Amino acid sequence: MEMEGAEIRGLLQPRCDDIQEQISFNREERDQWNAKVRTLLDERNELNRQVKELITEVQNQKSLRDEANQTVRDLKDHRAEKTEELKVIRTNFREKLAQQGEEEIQRERNDRSRSPARIKTEMDKLDRLYQHGGVSPKKEREHMMKMKRLSQELREAKERKSDGGIRDLKMQLRDAEKQQEEAHKNVKKAVSSAQEAHDLMAELSEEVDRLREKANSAQSGVTRAKREADSLHGRYIVSLRCIHSMQDLLKALDAREKGGGDDDEQVEVADLMTRLMSGDTLSTDEIMALQRN
Repeated sequence: MEMEGAEIRGLLQPRCDDIQEQISFNREERDQWNAKVRTLLDERNELNRQVKELITEVQNQKSLRDEANQTVRDLKDHRAEKTEELKVIRTNFREKLAQQGEEEIQRERNDRSRSPARIKTEMDKLDRLYQHGGVSPKKEREHMMKMKRLSQELREAKERKSDGGIRDLKMQLRDAEKQQEEAHKNVKKAVSSAQEAHDLMAELSEEVDRLREKANSAQSGVTRAKREADSLHGRYIVSLRCIHSMQDLLKALDAREKGGGDDDEQVEVADLMTRLMSGDTLSTDEIMALQRN
């Protein structure tokens, strides 16, 4: 029997030493992988936080872009109105040119007629002169004739001003062109603003996709690291079970050879081993107790 016990010890003791090294290795590797899990979780959570903030900013930028697009539509409608007004005025101008002909145009160009305001000023001046006795009796007839001519000139000047001639149409055409050009410039500015908002939104969306991809990669890393940690923990537990089974056998041999032993301690260890083998989770103190025994 002693020969048999010595042979068993010779077989088990080296294996116990090997398993003890494996236990230490598995524990250290498991702890490293668990630390990597925590690092990757922190990285993933930070990336997800940034993604959430960027998504909010994308939504804000989308609202700005939509508002800018609405402004573009409104300004385009306004420009279309001004373009239509300009078209009508140009048509009228061309028709007026056709009606009056080159001779009438030349006449208007050479027209040196005074404005109604200038004629009225001269008439008021002559009237004040007459009221204050500045016109001699010999000059009264001449004065009255001059006032009559000025009155006729004033009437003709007022008619020229209101007849919608080439000169007036030119002024309307210039004003319409200015208004149409201003409306066009406003449309271009609004389009530029809308495009800037759209480009920024697209850039932010690309950044969201990039960060989300990194977050997914970090999550994949978490899954892989946790799988490795769980695998090492499983090996760690199996190694504990193996070494304690062998240690129990060695202690049983010692107790048998000595004719006794600490029955309570053996019961406690056996109980812990039974729980461990059945898949129960042991506390740190219980695992340390198993290692000591």
